[in-house]
Amino acid sequence: MLSSPVAVALARRNVHYGWAVVGVTFLTMLVSAGAVGAPGVLLLPLQREFGWSTADISIALAIRLLLFGLMGPFAAALINRYGVKRMVLSSLTLVSGGLLLSLTMREVWQLILLWGFVVGFGTGLTAMVLGATVATRWFSRRRGLVVGLLTASSATGQLVFMPLLSMLTEQMGWRVALALLCGLLWVAALAVLALMRDRPSDLGLAAYGEEGAAAAPPPSAGSVVAAALGALRDASKTRVFWVLFATFFICGASTNGLIQTHLIPLCVDFGVPEVRAASLLALMGIFDFVGTVASGWLSDRYDNRWLLFWYYGLRGLSLLFLPYSDFTLYGLSLFAVFYGLDWIATVPPTVRLTAERFGRERANLVFGWVFAGHQIGAACAAFGAGYARSTLDSYLPAFFIAGLLCLGAALLVPTLGRAPAATKPAPAT
Repeated sequence: MLSSPVAVALARRNVHYGWAVVGVTFLTMLVSAGAVGAPGVLLLPLQREFGWSTADISIALAIRLLLFGLMGPFAAALINRYGVKRMVLSSLTLVSGGLLLSLTMREVWQLILLWGFVVGFGTGLTAMVLGATVATRWFSRRRGLVVGLLTASSATGQLVFMPLLSMLTEQMGWRVALALLCGLLWVAALAVLALMRDRPSDLGLAAYGEEGAAAAPPPSAGSVVAAALGALRDASKTRVFWVLFATFFICGASTNGLIQTHLIPLCVDFGVPEVRAASLLALMGIFDFVGTVASGWLSDRYDNRWLLFWYYGLRGLSLLFLPYSDFTLYGLSLFAVFYGLDWIATVPPTVRLTAERFGRERANLVFGWVFAGHQIGAACAAFGAGYARSTLDSYLPAFFIAGLLCLGAALLVPTLGRAPAATKPAPAT
């Protein structure tokens, strides 16, 4: 039943087609993340060209982050109903369309509409649930490693693209930088068209690590909204859900909403040039890739609660250190390394805990709601830090608050009890 030439070629080499799906998903999330992270580079150029305040621009960024998260559980339901390929292509089309239209914007309401609502909705159609869906559908073994790889692609894409976009913006203008992003989004769309498959059963395969061909599941019953809200209704009755939701709220507030959006303007306030500040984000991206892939590997082997304890604790300490770094090259580089290793290493253990506690079939739906908490936190931090800068002339209070919240999250995660013995994952081999 291996009708795909790529699947046949991989089978001859004893390579599971799931790895091809991981590859195209990696590319898609990498490029999409560049679009999500671009506003962190373009905030200052927009201020200079249009005279918009930090608070005004932060409204659009907060809406984008909020929609990116709130769409998560509905994106999972849409993926379950219409398939991964259709939803990924819809997402890439919306995001590239919003960015193209923004090349001609002149008013702040256009920024809010295009970067806030259109790009926010488009990126939210897949959000982080795409990686969780691919990992849980295509892999029984190595699932944590796959989640780590795909999560790393998302976070690394947000960071590694920034110095390139910053350089293009400085030399050729922010519109050229956005046009490049659109071109990369179209390349990803072509890869999805050629290689993406929804489930192993589409090719008569079992998930990686399982035996025999998997049967296609019955089509989703009921509406997309009912499926998403039903998952929330059931999960919200458990303490596990609220602990994961609260800690992921703090995760979003201390990453996407704060560092990704406001680190470059913070560094500029202390005399660091924009391109050098953007290169710090690229350095974080490199170490984040290592840290998140390692986190996925560790999540297959160790207690995920204690992994999260260390991740949140070390992130909190690094944020509290930043104001005392004197913003020297050495101090900022030290921060970039330690913070980068922990940027989004929290995702693989959180996905693993969600799948353990709520089951494989509903894992992406429940994780969608947990991820909504992440982006609500990101939106609060994106606006709150911008508001602090506009009213207090300093970003530092926002960084201190984020550091203390991370230490609180570190203390909260271990209060989760162990999973029942029947649902514990088997050790990876």
